[in-house]
Amino acid sequence: MLALRVNKKRLSIKNIQKPDRADEALVRVLLSGICNTDLEIARGYAGFKGTIGHEFVGVVEESTDRSLAGRRVVGEINAGCGKCDLCRAGDSRHCASRTVLGIVGRDGAHAEFLQLPVENLLLVPDKIPDEHAVFTEPLAAACGILERVQIDASDRVAVIGDGKLGLLCAQVVALSGADMLLVGKHSSKLRIAERRGIETATPRQAAKRKRQFDVVVEASGAATGFGLALDLLRPRGQLVLKSTFHGKTELDAARIVVDEVSIVGSRCGRFTPALDLLNKAALDVDSLISEEYPLSNGLHAMRRAGTRGVLKVLLRP
Repeated sequence: MLALRVNKKRLSIKNIQKPDRADEALVRVLLSGICNTDLEIARGYAGFKGTIGHEFVGVVEESTDRSLAGRRVVGEINAGCGKCDLCRAGDSRHCASRTVLGIVGRDGAHAEFLQLPVENLLLVPDKIPDEHAVFTEPLAAACGILERVQIDASDRVAVIGDGKLGLLCAQVVALSGADMLLVGKHSSKLRIAERRGIETATPRQAAKRKRQFDVVVEASGAATGFGLALDLLRPRGQLVLKSTFHGKTELDAARIVVDEVSIVGSRCGRFTPALDLLNKAALDVDSLISEEYPLSNGLHAMRRAGTRGVLKVLLRP
């Protein structure tokens, strides 16, 4: 099968053996999405070697659960050991022995086939098209914010970053009824949020609103977003960090202590709330799709995904 692989920061399209673990479901990938984490892995983030990609929708080809055969699915990306307290409680996202699809110790979704444990798979409702279902993982990450912090209609929330994740975060938070501001540098991307009734601003415009926000979500994918986030937060506000990038961020610890700011990390969210929102057509994901390429043209697709102004690039095996 064809797969998009990384090894020592070098990307290639290779023909490799189809996965054949008997204890996991075999999924034929219909569509996969390139995200910023894929781009960072290609730059050396996480030291991963193998097939990249973790956003997908596919069809189950083989499974120990026969009811899944031929069904369309998406998959939670963290596969736990199944034995630790976290796994037994039904949440493998922080299992110390977990593998993570296309990120840690497990070949990913930019391939013709992938494997995941049966318990990781969720059926996709018939009314959700493939082009929307492929957004389940990043949308779940956006929904994960609401797992980590409580946001009410009375809150003032800013999201920094108008990329794919930032736009999803802004739309999810806006559904809470909170006073929402999306901060970004690209007018075409900000218009996507504006069409959903979300207020937008450039970083320079947002800088005039220092210490006004109860919650700030940093989803810019750049170290500079951290400083702006602290500027916008009121004392005792909550900073939610969504960005993962290959680099270091300077931390002004004194400022955080003096203002008693709470910093919360937010990574993977549950898939069920995301699928529910997609099934209700509660968000605009169509506007986030920039381009689609065959998997065989994956190297070009990765270059395009890293181009300024480009949003979601999809791969079709």
